[in-house]
This record gives sequence, C-alpha cells and structure tokens, in this order.
Amino acid sequence: MIEIILFDPFNNGFFYFTLGGLLLLAIYHLFLYFQNKSTLYILYALYLFLIVLSQNQFLENWFLYPLVRNLGKLNDLGTFYTQSYYIIYFFFAFEFLNIKEDFPKWHGYIRKAILLISAYTVIQFIVYLYTDNYNLDMQFYHFFVIYILVLSVLTYILLFKSKRRLKYYLIIGSILLMVFSVSSLAEYIRLQMSGQPVQPSFSLLYIGYITENFLFSLGLGKRQKLILDERNRAQSELIAQIRQNEMLEREFRSKLESEIKQLKATVEKDAMERISVQFEKNIAELKLAALRNQMNPHFIFNSLNSIKGYIIDNDREQAVFYLNKFSKLIRMILSSSIEKDVSLAEEIEIAELYLQVENIRFNNEIHFDINVAPELALNTIKVPALILQPFLENAIWHGLSSKKGSKELLMDITLEDDRVKVSIYDNGIGRKQAAAIKERKVLKRKSYGIVLSEERLRNFVHGTSKECNIQIIDCTDEEGNSTGTRVLITLPVSTTQIPPS
Repeated sequence: MIEIILFDPFNNGFFYFTLGGLLLLAIYHLFLYFQNKSTLYILYALYLFLIVLSQNQFLENWFLYPLVRNLGKLNDLGTFYTQSYYIIYFFFAFEFLNIKEDFPKWHGYIRKAILLISAYTVIQFIVYLYTDNYNLDMQFYHFFVIYILVLSVLTYILLFKSKRRLKYYLIIGSILLMVFSVSSLAEYIRLQMSGQPVQPSFSLLYIGYITENFLFSLGLGKRQKLILDERNRAQSELIAQIRQNEMLEREFRSKLESEIKQLKATVEKDAMERISVQFEKNIAELKLAALRNQMNPHFIFNSLNSIKGYIIDNDREQAVFYLNKFSKLIRMILSSSIEKDVSLAEEIEIAELYLQVENIRFNNEIHFDINVAPELALNTIKVPALILQPFLENAIWHGLSSKKGSKELLMDITLEDDRVKVSIYDNGIGRKQAAAIKERKVLKRKSYGIVLSEERLRNFVHGTSKECNIQIIDCTDEEGNSTGTRVLITLPVSTTQIPPS
C-alpha cells in the first residue's frame, strides 16, 4: 500500500489528499484568527496557503489550478510562492516563540535581514513578470537559497537557546521537513539521471509537509492551552487580590471606628476652647475619611472592570502591570487614610499611581506628566494625606472626560520663597462648560472634595504663622475661548524629617 502511494502520487490521489488537508488547515486557522485576533494564526494560514500555491502548478486536475491558470504567469510562479512561504515561516517562528521578547537584539537584526530578502523577492517577482526569463529567475532563486540558509542557521541558534518548551514543536517539525526535502531532492536527481519518472520524489516532500504541519498544529494547540491556563491563573490572582483589599478595607473601618470613640472621649475631657479647634479639625478628617470610604467601592469596581478587559483580550502583560499598580494604590490610599500627614514623596507617588489607574478607563488617551523641582527634599516635607487627589480627579472627570482630541494633564511642583507650589493644569473643556454639562444631568451630585481640601489645609497650618491657599484659574486664548483649567496650591515647607518609605 505504501509503495503504491509513493510510486505514483499524481494519479493515486495522495497529492490531492495532502494539498486538500493543508488547504483545510489553512482555512481553519484563518477562522481562528477572526475569533482570537492573534497574528500567529494569520501567519500560519498564509504559510499554508503559499505551500499549496507553490505545488499547484504540478496538478492540472486540482481545482485551484484553473483558477490560477486564468491569471496567466501567476500559475508559473512556483519559486515566488516557495520563497514567500520561507519568509512567512520566519515571522511565524518569531511570533510563536516570542523571540522579540527573549532576544530583542538578535530579533532586530534578523528581522531587518528578512525584510531585505522580502524586497529582493518582490524585485525578482517583477523582473520575471516583465522578462519571462526562467533562467534569470532561477539565478535569483539560487541566491535566495544561500541567503535564507544563513538566516536559518542563525534562527536555529536562537530557537535552541530559547527556554520556552514549545520550541521543540517548531524545531522537530522544521528539521523533519528539511530531512524529507533533502531526501526528495536526492531522489529526484537519482530518478532523473536513471531516466525513470520523478513523481515518487514528490511523495517524500509531501510527507515532510504533513509531518511538519501536524507538529505545528499540535504546538499551536498547546500554546493556546497555556494561554488559557495563564488567563485562569491571572483571574484567580485577581480574585485573591480583591479579597485581600476587602480585608484591608475592613481593618481600616475598624480603626476608623476606634478613632471616633477616642475622639468622643477627648471631646468630653478637653476644655471648651480647645474642643472647638480640635473638634473642627477632626471632623474635617472624618468627613474626608467618609468621602474616601464612599469613593473607594466605585473606584475599585471601575478599575477592576478595566483590568478585566485586558484579561479578556488576552493581554496578560498589561493586566499584570495595571493589577500591580492598582494593588499598590489601594494599599497606599488605605494607609494614608489612617495617617493625617504623609511625606511629599508619598503624596506624589499616590498621585502618579492614581493617574495611571484612572487612565486605563480612558484607553490611556490622557497624556500626563509630573515635574518635580530637583531642590525639593521630598522625604522631609509633610503635607496632608491625599491632598492632591481631589484636584486630579476634578481635572479628569470635569475637564478631560468630555474633551475631544488630545487630553493633557500636567503637574509641576516647585519651591518658591520657602513654600511648595503645586500647579495642576488640564487642557479640558473648562469650568464653565463643565458646569453647563452638569446642569443638564438629571442626577446632580454635589462634590465636597475641593471644599474639604481647603478646610484640611486651614487645619494643617492652624496655630502656626504659615499660610497656604488654593487658587483656581480659568485659562483662555486671545479670543476668550477656554483652553483648560489651572489649580495653584501653596503649601508651607515643614522641616520635620520623615523616614523614607
């Protein structure tokens, strides 16, 4: 039976069976691409299509043959299709094993070499179409073979160095195809020299195609399984992180209740004059704590939904990156909610984390930048905890969320006359238009963030000769059109040393 298949593959159906299988496999992976939007599937489907086209000229009874034959010279471009699937193979291999991530430098070199030989192949294709010179086309092809052989050796070195276990599917599959291809060529030469039909030599090549693509398909299936396992693991970690954050929130509420009880005891013991000052200060802190406690569930829910989107889109790196940012932000918010004062360094870090997490919900459309004067000793300057966050939140949700086009948020922190000056600028729609939008809403929610921030700043310097203030400026161009909003916050410089966190 095997001898019959190998002896006359053109007439016994073996070639049609092989090419039909490869064509169906290509169509299947094309559908997988539309389902998963993974470049890997479209590269593999293209690789298979080009293999089929490279062999189409030998099978006149093959259903694709008349379709290509009607296109004239395109039916005789076997070398072009062969060279093309070799080129696609490199891109497929790099994507399959993430060579760019493991060997970025060598990936850059080889990629440039592949693009160069791709341009060479296009030139060869154009020359053949205009000259119809078969001998010249073969001279081009011989140079291509030598060039691609050198690149193959370099690529195999990278494949063997790769620590990814999926490499064996690629290495074994391509080596088997090479062995069968060389055997096919040797058999072709032997049969031709002995005057016998050369069809049996093609059987060896087709067995190589079947073997290689069987292994490649197994490798793609294994890779997809690893991706699904990683996605499930990331989801489990996300759930665990949510539970941990819930535990931290419960601890925070417990400590807040304890502080309220202590505050009541202090109120009962202190004198009336001292009670008035301390009571107002503590009430402002409790108002802020209550506001944060109200904000946290909404903020957490939206942020986790955004991170979940990356997991669903199979963007594991972005999901892990923002999950780490989100977890650190929540810890710092809960920690600073307990403390009244923090270092300016911690306050800036919280602000940057907050902007990064909020920006997920805007598809990273907001360009933000934080500039800090180098002369500022950030770890020795104390500021009220979370004093900057309400202004950043206002800039995003009242200024930038409704803006079309480029969204920018800039924060500059400088030292002037022994005072820290914070400038927060957004190129949003401005307060006037934001107020008009808010007025049209059915549900109007009053914001206390800015008012409480002003109250906290007054309490922060109460009993001292130092001053602080908040100034909100509506920015306009020469024609009076709004170009955004700038908030200027002036804080006194404290000399109290705070240990670096």
